[in-house]
Formats: sequence, C-alpha cells, structure tokens
Amino acid sequence: MGSYLNPGNNKFKRAVNSDIYVDKTGLMKYTNSIVDTLQSCVCVSRPRRFGKSMAADMLTAYYSKGCDSRELFSSLEIAKDENFEEHLNKYDTIFLNMQEFLSRSSNVKELLERVEGKVIRELKKQYPDVELYDENDLAETMQDIFAESECPFIVIIDEWDCIFREFKHDKAAQEIYLDFLRDLLKDKEYIYLAYMTGILPIKKYGTHSALNMFDEFSMIDPGPLAEYVGFTEKEVEALCQKYQMDINEIKNWYDGYSFEEVESVYSPKSVVSCMRLGKLGNYWNQTETFEALQIYIDMNFEGLRDDVLRMIAGEAVPVNTGIFTNDMITFRIKDDVLTLLIHLGYLGYHYAEKTVFIPNNDIRLKFICAFLDIYVKASLKIQYRKEESI
Repeated sequence: MGSYLNPGNNKFKRAVNSDIYVDKTGLMKYTNSIVDTLQSCVCVSRPRRFGKSMAADMLTAYYSKGCDSRELFSSLEIAKDENFEEHLNKYDTIFLNMQEFLSRSSNVKELLERVEGKVIRELKKQYPDVELYDENDLAETMQDIFAESECPFIVIIDEWDCIFREFKHDKAAQEIYLDFLRDLLKDKEYIYLAYMTGILPIKKYGTHSALNMFDEFSMIDPGPLAEYVGFTEKEVEALCQKYQMDINEIKNWYDGYSFEEVESVYSPKSVVSCMRLGKLGNYWNQTETFEALQIYIDMNFEGLRDDVLRMIAGEAVPVNTGIFTNDMITFRIKDDVLTLLIHLGYLGYHYAEKTVFIPNNDIRLKFICAFLDIYVKASLKIQYRKEESI
C-alpha cells in the first residue's frame, strides 16, 4: 500500500463512519460500466463542498489493490450490483490530489516533476524486477509495467483544475499541464479508467484539444451522474425524519439545484451541518466571504447587476453557456460570468429553458450582502467627493 499507488481505504472509511453518511456508491455502477471501453475517461466538475473528494476516495477504496474493501462496501448500494465482485480491489490504482502537489510547488513544471517522481518511486518499489526504458517518465514507466504485469491502471485525480485557479493568467503553464495529462492518459492501453474531479470543466484552447477523450459531467449537464451531484429529495427527507427537522425549511434554504434527470438537488455540506447542529445557517458559503462573489458582480457586463437583482427577487434570466472557455479570467460578456457562477455553485441552471437563477435562501443572502457592500462603497465614494469639493 502506497501514498499514491494503491492507497488504502482509510479516507473513505472515515466518511462511512461519520455521524451522517449518504450512500453514493451507486456512482460506481456507472464507472464499472465504462471500465476498459472507449468511454473510460470521465471528468466530473462540482462546486466546492459538494462531495468531490469523498467520491474520489470512494473510487480509490473500491478499485485499489492496496486494500481489501469487501466488508466496507458490503452494506452499501454497490454491493447489490452484479458487477461488484468483478472490479473490487482488482486494479493498480493511482490517486493524485493535485492541490497537495501544488501546495508544495512554486510552478507547474515543479509540480509535474514532483508528481512523476513520487509515483515512479512507488511503482519501482511495487515492481522492482521490471526493466524500465525511462525511469523518469511516468507514462513510459506505466506502459513498461503493464506490458510485464498485464495489470491495468486506474487513475483518479482530485482537484485536477487547481492549476487553472492558481495560475489563472499563465496560459503556457496551463497548456503544459494539459499536455502532461494527455500524454499520460490519452489512447493508453494501460488505462482502464481515468476519473478526474474539480470545480471547472476542462479548459478550452480553441483548436488545442488536449483532453478531448474525456466525457464531461458538470453543473450545466451532469447527465447520468445527476443524482450524485448532491443530496436528492428522498435522501434529505430521510435525514429530516431522523434529525427531526422541517423538510420545508430545509428545502427553502438548501434546495434549488435542478437537472433534467433529478428535479431537486440539495447542497450536501449545508444539509449535513444543519442536521448535526440542529439549526438553519449559512454553512456552504461560510468558508468564503461575500467579497469573492462581489468581484464578479462588479464587472457589470451588459447590465449584469440588473440581472442579479432580478434573480434576488426570484426571477430567472437567460444565459448562453456554450461560449464559456472554462477559466476564471476570460470574461467577454455577462454570459461568461453567469456560467462561471453556475460552476461555482452560486447559481442554478435550467437546462431546458437555458436560464439561471439563485437556487435557495442560503445563497440569496450571499448576493444580498455583496450588493449591500457595493452600494455602501459607492455611497462612501460619493460622500468623499462631496467633501473634497467643499
């Protein structure tokens, strides 16, 4: 069992043993269905605190050869699936949390060198007798080991997009990173499944389609994974009964995300905190100040502020999500800003109507605070100018 190659199941075990655990192992019915197929590369983007890391830990615990997770999963939904035994702890699994590597690196080149060095070191310990063509090249090393062992790899990458959030303006570094992932994952016989998760969908660079082999499931269109975005109505009702909470109050505060496949999706972090603490509160956004949201409102492209005010009042406004370039700096029209806010979780999206809206009271309060601050600052500027003119 290694830190990156074939990790254990301790992280997922902690989640299952927590006060509140909502079984989302049904997700693996989908991932099992695409193992060793042309659809084996998946990128799942969700807002922060929507269970992305828990899902990555779950997949690692299930597929990794570094542990025996039969008992851990025995009482969960996936154990009822006919393919449960076929894939359980059968693969050389590489788990990478890119945020962890980023925190120890000053640039993307250093980050990638650290990733390759750490993983290759563990691969060499696991397969000491395999002759490697280039022991400094991760893709070559994995190919050599697969050719010798005939054991395929599953690669799970958490916080895959942190580079695009940290190095927002460094296009060259971003392309180096995308090319690394393409070289590692695209059209490789040793990859049976690649699962990436983050906040942003895959970055678009015009004709530069480094990761075009990925199927993407996002807050715009989660497809078959819609019920795994957050908590469903049925799941929240069960929690309300257990913790004696009012489902209507919970719905007003934390529901509102809606997809074609699942009409009601709740914010997991907010629901769990509310149940555990026994009271309503601003739980999802408590780790980020309203100033972060205010930055985007302040751009005020094409009357963006007026649209936000309409949404605060309960209206939905039209949006074109198709032109968004999947980064946090390329804003040409208000639709770019609105689409980013969908991915960040500040706005819900009606796929059929192509409109955006504020999903619940928790987030509405965030928008109100941002607007109040805007107007206070504007008033102070006006007052300051008056005093200067006297």
